[in-house]
Amino acid sequence: MKITLLGTGSPVPMANRASSGYLLEIGDEILVFDHGAGAHANFLRTGYKATDLNTIFFSHLHTDHCLDYARLVHSRWDQGAGKIPDLKVYAPAYMQRMTDLLFSENGVFQPDLDGRINSPGSQRVYLNRGGVLPRSRPAPNITALYDTMEVETSNWKITVREVMHQPGYIEPYAFRIETDEGALVYSGDTGPCDAIIELAQGADMLINMCYFVTGTFKPKGKTVTSSGHKEAAFIANEASVKTLVATHFTPQMDAPGVKEQCLAEMAQMYSGRIIWGEDMMKLPLNPLEIPHAG
Repeated sequence: MKITLLGTGSPVPMANRASSGYLLEIGDEILVFDHGAGAHANFLRTGYKATDLNTIFFSHLHTDHCLDYARLVHSRWDQGAGKIPDLKVYAPAYMQRMTDLLFSENGVFQPDLDGRINSPGSQRVYLNRGGVLPRSRPAPNITALYDTMEVETSNWKITVREVMHQPGYIEPYAFRIETDEGALVYSGDTGPCDAIIELAQGADMLINMCYFVTGTFKPKGKTVTSSGHKEAAFIANEASVKTLVATHFTPQMDAPGVKEQCLAEMAQMYSGRIIWGEDMMKLPLNPLEIPHAG
C-alpha cells in the first residue's frame, strides 16, 4: 500500500496546502478518500487521471472535504465518454442529494451538461472519444455510509465508524483500510472518542487531523470535537498505532516554531513515529528506518 497526501490543509485557504484528500495505491487499484479544494489538481500531479479512479470515500460533507467532487465527477464523465463504469461513491447519505442538485436536469450544471449532451459540436467530440449517442448524464453510484459498515473486495477491507465532529450538524466517519500488508486508519475529522480509538487499535498508520495548537481553540463550555496536536497524539497513544501522520492544518500550524513545539509535545505523549504531513508527500504503510545521509 502506498499513500499520497493530496491535501493537508483545512477550510482556511492556504497557498501551500490543498484541502483534504488522500490517495491509496493498493496493487493495481487506486482509492481516494475525500476531495477538498485543490485535491484534484494534486491528484493529477500524481500522474493519474479522473478516468483511472473508480472508487472514492468521503468522511463527511464539509466543503474542505468534498469541494472538488464536482470536478472529479464531471471530468471523469466527460473524458470517459461512456466507456468506463459509473464512479462508486461511499459517503454520508446527503451526498445523493448533493449529486442530484449538481448534475440532474435543471441542476447547477444544467447549461454545461445540456450543451455537451445536445450540441452538434460536443456530440462530435464525444463520438471522437469513442462514445455512443445518446449521451447520458453523470450518474455516480452512491452508497450511504453507516456506523460499523464494512466494504470488502479481494484486495482490501474497509471498516467504517461514526466519529465525533460537530454532533447534530454533520455526519462524520473514519475508515480502517486493511490489506495483506497491514492496516491504515484515516480519522476524517474528529475529536478524541471511543470510536476512533477502537477503529485505530494496533494500526500500522493513523492519518489524523491536527487542526490547531491544543488549547487555542475550544468553544466555551463544550467538548472539543476536532483534534489539535495533543488530541492527535492522545488518540495515537491510546490506540497503540505505529505511525501517526498529522494533517488538516490551519495557517497557525505553519507559523515559525509551531511545528517544532507541537512535535516535541506530541512526542512526550506518544512514542511512535510522527510524520508532519505535507501536500504530495508519498508514504509507504510501514516507513523505512532513517536512511544514511549519503
